Amino acid sequence: MAGEVLLDVRGLVHAFPLGRAGSVRALDGLSFQIERGEIYGLVGESGCGKSTAARCVMNLLRPQEGRVLFRGIDTCDPRAFRAGRRLLQRARQLIFQDSASSLDPRMRVWELIAEPLRIQRAAPPRGSFRAEAEFQMKYVGLDPGYLDKYPSELSGGQRQRVAIARALAAEPELLVADEPIAALDVSIQAQIVNLFKHLQAEHGFSFLFIAHDLAMVEFLCSRVGVMYRGRLVEEAPAGELFARPLHPYTRALVSAIPIPDPRRERARRPVEFRGGELPPGGVWTEASPRHFVLLEGREPL
Repeated sequence: MAGEVLLDVRGLVHAFPLGRAGSVRALDGLSFQIERGEIYGLVGESGCGKSTAARCVMNLLRPQEGRVLFRGIDTCDPRAFRAGRRLLQRARQLIFQDSASSLDPRMRVWELIAEPLRIQRAAPPRGSFRAEAEFQMKYVGLDPGYLDKYPSELSGGQRQRVAIARALAAEPELLVADEPIAALDVSIQAQIVNLFKHLQAEHGFSFLFIAHDLAMVEFLCSRVGVMYRGRLVEEAPAGELFARPLHPYTRALVSAIPIPDPRRERARRPVEFRGGELPPGGVWTEASPRHFVLLEGREPL
């Protein structure tokens, strides 16, 4: 049964100019919703528009068409955004893929974690910004001995934990993570994903998790949307999507997930998907409860 909708993305369209060559459409009528306390995964191949969607959700890009509603506030409307600016800055936080470039190299770890509170002029709950940073560091599994270190002195996994601690310091209602594990080693990826799962269970925030590693998405997310060329082609609860993918593109993605058994991995035959432009229109069809797929005309399920 559906819960309260926190984020409602409606018909986003965004194109990037290519000079005299015209433009490339990154988003082509993208729509999805995220409920309170839900971990929603957005997956698809590189270049399908996932990161553009994240930037539109966080108002780093302004879509040419469509609306983004957060707690009923139309964040694409300049007047509504200005009226709710303080709430929007606190309640939404973004974690970037590359922690090395998203953390100011001139700031120490405790300063980085406390930065959102300083910007919002919020009183630190634990008395001082340094004490608050130390608390958040323990929460994400970092030793307080790193408080006075700079990002260049940390490993990739440690930097990403700092980025997570910084985002959580503001106690957000929505956390958006754009490929947060893509640049990390496999063992560190598992640690970060487990950390996300633990923190979400503790804090109860809603979570938009953008990734192309389907195994991690299946483990972490409660519901998944599959993007292809700027459009959502399938959406379902995670277990349902991976057990019964319906769209040809989703079937190809799921069939490409590596199998740990070397013998089975060598024997498997991934499903081929002959890509191309999606035809205009299409019917967004509910194949089973909360399992939707984009069908071309009256294509059978």
